[in-house]
Amino acid sequence: MQKPLAVEAVKLDKHVNSNGNPLVILSGLDLAIAAAERIAIVGSSGSGKSTLLGLLAGLDNPTQGKVLIQGQDIAPLDEDGRAALRARSMGFVFQSFQLLPTLTALENVMLPLQLAGRDDAKSQAMAALERVGLAHRLSHYPRHLSGGEQQRVAIARAFAPRPAILFADEPTGNLDAATGENIIELLFALNAESGTTLVLVTHDLKLANRCGRVLSLQQGRIVELEGVA
Repeated sequence: MQKPLAVEAVKLDKHVNSNGNPLVILSGLDLAIAAAERIAIVGSSGSGKSTLLGLLAGLDNPTQGKVLIQGQDIAPLDEDGRAALRARSMGFVFQSFQLLPTLTALENVMLPLQLAGRDDAKSQAMAALERVGLAHRLSHYPRHLSGGEQQRVAIARAFAPRPAILFADEPTGNLDAATGENIIELLFALNAESGTTLVLVTHDLKLANRCGRVLSLQQGRIVELEGVA
C-alpha cells in the first residue's frame, strides 16, 4: 500500500527583487515526500535549499504554487494557523541551533510542548534530554553548553513533541567533524525510533546518502540523484 504524502509542493515558484531586478530562486518546483520517508536536499550555495525548506514549513510564502502538509493546503491559513500547524506537526533543527539564550536547556525543550498545550511538558522534556545524553545539563543555559551540546538540546526540542515531520537545515554546519558525526548518529537514531518524516538540507553528500532519497536543487527545480558518493 502506498504511504500517504507528508509534504507536497506543486508548481512552486519563489521570486525576489535584487537591486530592482527579479531574481528567480525556485521555478515550477514539484516535490512529493511520503510519510516516514527520509530525504536529503543538496545543492550549491545559494541554490535555494533553505528557501525551499522555509516554504515547505510555512515560514515563507511562495510567489506561486502551493504546499500541502499531510494533505492540507497551507496557503489559506493565516500566520496563527500556520504556527498552530507547525506546533502540531513539525519539528526543526537548524545550523545555528536557535535556542533561546534566556531559557535553560530544560526550558528550551519544554517550550514547544507548552505551546502545544501539553500538561506533561516538563516530564517529556526531561525524558527527551535524557535520551540525548544531557540529563545532567537540565539547568544550564545555552552559553554554558558546547556547540554539540546545544545541537543535542535542539534535537531534543525537535523530537519531544513527536512531530510528524522534521526539517533539518545543515544540522552539522557549525560543528567539527567528530561532533557532527555524533549529532548525525543521534538524529538518525531518533528518526528511526519515531518514524518521523525527515527532510534534511545539507551540502554533505556523505551525509545525504544516508537518506532514502537524495534530491538536488538545480536552477530552481528538483533533480533526483542516484548512486552519488
